[in-house]
Amino acid sequence: MTRMVRAAAGTETDSIPGPTSTGAGHGRTWAVVLAACAGQFLVVLDVSVVNVALPSMRADLGLSALGLQWVLNAYSIAFAGFMLLGGRAADIFGRKRMFLVGLGVFTVASLAGGLAQADWQLLAARAVQGLGAAVLAPATLTILTSAVPPGPARTRAIGTWAAVGAGGGAAGGLVGGVLTDLLSWRWVLLINVPIGVLVIVGAAVWVSESRNDRPRRLDLPGALLATVGLAVLAYGIVSTEEKGWGAAATLVPLIGGLLLLGAFVAVEARSASPLVPLKVFRNRAVSAANAGMFVSGATSFAVWFFMTVYAQNVLHYSPLKAGLALIPSSLSIVVGSKLAPRLMPRVGARNLAVLGTLMAVAGFWWQSMMTADGTYVTSLLGPGILMLTGLGLASTPLAALATTGAAPGDAGLVSGLINTSRTMGGALGLAILSTAAAARTAGGTSPEALTAGYALSFRVGCLIMLFGALLMLVWLPHRRAETLGS
Repeated sequence: MTRMVRAAAGTETDSIPGPTSTGAGHGRTWAVVLAACAGQFLVVLDVSVVNVALPSMRADLGLSALGLQWVLNAYSIAFAGFMLLGGRAADIFGRKRMFLVGLGVFTVASLAGGLAQADWQLLAARAVQGLGAAVLAPATLTILTSAVPPGPARTRAIGTWAAVGAGGGAAGGLVGGVLTDLLSWRWVLLINVPIGVLVIVGAAVWVSESRNDRPRRLDLPGALLATVGLAVLAYGIVSTEEKGWGAAATLVPLIGGLLLLGAFVAVEARSASPLVPLKVFRNRAVSAANAGMFVSGATSFAVWFFMTVYAQNVLHYSPLKAGLALIPSSLSIVVGSKLAPRLMPRVGARNLAVLGTLMAVAGFWWQSMMTADGTYVTSLLGPGILMLTGLGLASTPLAALATTGAAPGDAGLVSGLINTSRTMGGALGLAILSTAAAARTAGGTSPEALTAGYALSFRVGCLIMLFGALLMLVWLPHRRAETLGS
């Protein structure tokens, strides 16, 4: 049973479940949450699931070293570049509709990638996957917040969404290792097809449509500048690992991307129907939570990469064993995300975000003590659990603050912003930490040299997270933080 409620501002109609005292109402609400979380899981999973399959892809399709890098980059650049456009499209054309469109594109592209017979086919499929993910990801959070009324139930739902997203990133190595070892690299993409079809059917049945009721045209100049600017900036960031920060091939897209985003801001300030109303950043909760998510993403994406390569290149774990070794860490970030809604009413969202970040800082420092002959417990298990529990505790209050601080008609936009912040932060952070590791390794391939490089990357990550904790402490709103989960 649902009831249609008009937003207070009179600008949006959302289908929000009515009282959930009945089993049917409660079941429908959580079916919607399940569909939204499944979509988010697929989006985040595909950021990392192909990592362990890259050698097999190279052998089968004859990919070059640069081509291997672009198996990852084609997805992440399209994902980051189109996400703001995807978020605003959900507000204008309908959250359910864009969820189904994004998931449909993602599923078809996964099928094409799994069946690819040439390198260009795989790269094209990965780029289209990223486009589908950019449309899908903002809709997952807005569908969830539209389905669950404000209060403790919504906070728990956001915690589930954050936990599932974190679990997707965490499970990438394990899922990729199992599928590659037992079947083939093609199944790291083909596995999305049956899951995608099931989620599409479930969403079509259970999810109610919601959109901004006020007639509004899509800001095409703003959409073009934002999409191209973010994509060019993401290209520059991912190019740093191969070409370095000072190369023209890196500096030109970095500067060009920033100039395009500057032009985007200028256009938005004058547009009657902007893609991103700049007033949204006047809301302290929205701007501060996005800044916090950017910093958190700058380190959380890199954690999985460096822990995986340390396990394989230094401790000589197989891909499958490395994936299994990271299961406790994978579970810890899920546990942290699910504990957060219980802790927020007691300590406040801002305080919990800061405490979680400081816990992650301790884990980063511990991980930076790794040695070439380290044991599993002290070099992976302990620091991994500490880092990722802290990141899980921090992510839920940040997402809750950002979405609660938004006007109803901007829900899709704000969801796109928080996902864009995390993705762009992850791309920049991985580039910075990879550069630090490469500089310390200085071309060495011995376990000692590699360990020294990985350890430095975690020390740099520790400093970044310390800055993030200070930023959250000073900037995140205190009063809203204390009332969010109550």
